[in-house]
Amino acid sequence: MKKKYIIAGNWKMNPQTVEEAKRIATQVKKVAIKMKKIETVACPPFVYSNLIKVDDGFSLGSQDVYFEQAGSFTGEVSAEMLKSIGAKYVIVGHAERRKMGDTDEVVAQKLNSAVDAGIQPILCVGEKERDQNGDYLGVLKNQIGASLGKLARKDVKQLVVAYEPLWAIGATSAMTPADVHETALFIKKVLSDTYGQEYALSVKILYGGSVTFKNAKDIVALGQVDGLLVGRESVNPEGFNLILKEIDGI
Repeated sequence: MKKKYIIAGNWKMNPQTVEEAKRIATQVKKVAIKMKKIETVACPPFVYSNLIKVDDGFSLGSQDVYFEQAGSFTGEVSAEMLKSIGAKYVIVGHAERRKMGDTDEVVAQKLNSAVDAGIQPILCVGEKERDQNGDYLGVLKNQIGASLGKLARKDVKQLVVAYEPLWAIGATSAMTPADVHETALFIKKVLSDTYGQEYALSVKILYGGSVTFKNAKDIVALGQVDGLLVGRESVNPEGFNLILKEIDGI
């Protein structure tokens, strides 16, 4: 059976009311469960997690996780807690979390904590700027290696990598499909050099950064990635559902 695309919606710190969160979750699920080629992942703020009623093709994800299992860590949520409420995925290393202080070492610890709990980590990586000399590739390679830390080869197949170039997040336009494809191949090469080709090919690569229903199909089809990590459009159910339909039609 052909692998499904992953379309993950990162709600970030939105919306502001439980009523609106219910509306988003309900409207997205109605469409998501009808998609044949997609696994839709809703990643709401922790307080709205119970609103995501998982179903075939509609999964719960978390926006973050802490690397300790339990203890005196006020405000944090462990991977085991996420597992207990049915979370299947967790975003780690998002640019906004890195900006708030998550180093590559912390990201690696969070990633391993998720894997140990049986949750699939969506590892976010991406350069701040794309120079003409290709120096950004070295930056990306180092970030990937450091963020994976000591991830065991046997656990690589649980990994999902979301490529989110920082300069494209919130921009007026997304990266070109050709550049997305080129970078996805580079990420696979970096993984292959560390874990071997067989394991590298098992890792799904997503793209994130100014995704809309107008560019989603080209990014996935021509960029040859395995799905999308959607930000601002994820809390606009009308737009997000159009993205789902576009990708399901590939």
